[in-house]
Amino acid sequence: MATARAKPKSIDQYIAACAPEARAILRKLRSTVKRAAPPETEELISYRMPAFALHGILVYFAAFKNHIGMFPPLRGDAKLKAELAKYAGPKGNLKFPLDEPIPYALVARIVKFRVRQNQAKARKN
Repeated sequence: MATARAKPKSIDQYIAACAPEARAILRKLRSTVKRAAPPETEELISYRMPAFALHGILVYFAAFKNHIGMFPPLRGDAKLKAELAKYAGPKGNLKFPLDEPIPYALVARIVKFRVRQNQAKARKN
């Protein structure tokens, strides 16, 4: 959905380049991630997608023609993974259809889980 020609330099640019019907969803997804993550979490563009990092990447998201994708695949929480099963796409990435309500509360849980994973990994190093 975002233009393939210009590499966005910010999440704002990425969202602005997306189809109008996806922009409000992307803005709310961004704010959901920001609220769920600690204040020191960094926003960036990686692989031409919006990303959030804290001791490594927490999540990426991207707009496609019929869905919003969320990456990377979730590992390490069987209960949360089971709740996400209906959104499972190729290789375990998530696909939230644009014609269905986005599960923002579930997104927040994913982010909080990824924060815990990344913080635990950082403590080991």
